[in-house]
Amino acid sequence: MKHTGEDKLNTKERKELPDSDFGIPETREFPIPDAQHVHAAESYFRNAPEDKKPQLARFILKKAKEFGVEVKSETIGDYAKK
Repeated sequence: MKHTGEDKLNTKERKELPDSDFGIPETREFPIPDAQHVHAAESYFRNAPEDKKPQLARFILKKAKEFGVEVKSETIGDYAKK
């Protein structure tokens, strides 16, 4: 998939992503195909369903490591430990 490099995916780009690129794969929410989307997911983390936050937090940290991005949110770190 060729991505435009912005933190907003267009419909075609989003549909082309595998479920494994989503922080919540069952609902295809929080896509993280690149470093910019790590930052976007960090910014929108508070909007995630409470019961999905631990799963999402671990995914954000995994993708951040993969793309060499620093996650600054202590909240995400705390949820990842749950």
